[in-house]
Amino acid sequence: MSLSLIRLGALLRKEFIQMRRDRVTFAMMLAVPIMQLLLFGFAINTDPKQLPAALVAPVQDRFTRAMSVALENTGYYRFVAPDATAAEAERLLSQGQVAFVVTVPGNFGERLLRGESPQMLIEADATDPAAASGAISTLGTVGAQALRRELGQPASSAPGPEIVVHRRYNPEGITQYNIVPGLLGIILQMTMVMMTSMALTREIERGTMENLLAMPATPAEIMLGKIAPFIGVGAVQMLVIIGAAGMIFDVPFIGSPWLLFSGVLAFVLVLVLLGYLISTMARTQMQAMQLSIFIFLPSVLLSGFMFPFRGMPGWAQVLGEVLPVTHLLRLVRAVMLKGAQPGDVAGHFLALAIMAVVLGTLALFRFRKTLD
Repeated sequence: MSLSLIRLGALLRKEFIQMRRDRVTFAMMLAVPIMQLLLFGFAINTDPKQLPAALVAPVQDRFTRAMSVALENTGYYRFVAPDATAAEAERLLSQGQVAFVVTVPGNFGERLLRGESPQMLIEADATDPAAASGAISTLGTVGAQALRRELGQPASSAPGPEIVVHRRYNPEGITQYNIVPGLLGIILQMTMVMMTSMALTREIERGTMENLLAMPATPAEIMLGKIAPFIGVGAVQMLVIIGAAGMIFDVPFIGSPWLLFSGVLAFVLVLVLLGYLISTMARTQMQAMQLSIFIFLPSVLLSGFMFPFRGMPGWAQVLGEVLPVTHLLRLVRAVMLKGAQPGDVAGHFLALAIMAVVLGTLALFRFRKTLD
């Protein structure tokens, strides 16, 4: 049979009509590359600046002020607690509110005037080694130059401080300690949302939704019946990933296993509710998968998993804060690497609880609207 342009034109016309009717697929074809272009072009920065820091200095003399100003002028440091005590700085560092604690001893200025080289302590949150590397590399040169200007002496005769750097929670700077705990959130995000979103659309495609609706069950009972098994699957995945992290990669586990387990279960609940909400919007399993991938991409890029969270611009950090995986990554790293207590991660539990309520309400509303 020879090629017929008429038949070929009819087939092409049919495909274009079908593509126009499948608005979700057509939107994904345009939205995904645009989103990737914007995120990689504007939001991703591997050399973060303006990192929050705390200053512990019993004596706020001119030398201490010169050092703090010099560090801020590098662009890497931003002192959000310029007069913190040692206990306050420790709390801020353990809770992740600051990335550095700069400690200047009380006799710092006196030793400089005597021509000595006093020590300065820089404690860095090394749970993400890449985020702190640039800021740490500038310490020695910046400190020496600042003190030379303050003393008014030539570089050859001016003493320089001895910078002592403590990389807290990950002294060796092992990247697996940062990546492997983060994989817990990424793997759960990828599997839980996709599997749950396809659950309801599978019922529609197979024609079994009518049988499900004929049962004497409310929309809330149907939703709970759909998402409960996936919560169990998420718990099993968590045990496998945590076990592999310890046995294969030797990732330390300092905190409470029950605290971590509770946080992961709250995260899984949010994910399955998000997947259920997607299933009320998609007409086919393919559309459900496409919407899941569309949400998965910003979760990987804006959560702090692949790139330092504090290195992103303000608008990207705002978007990252509304992603559930962002709060899980902080919670998991805080519990496993820092030994965080419930009070240290209470904010992340609250964020996940709010997301669960909002997503559950929207899912029930969308499910009732779909039935009407």
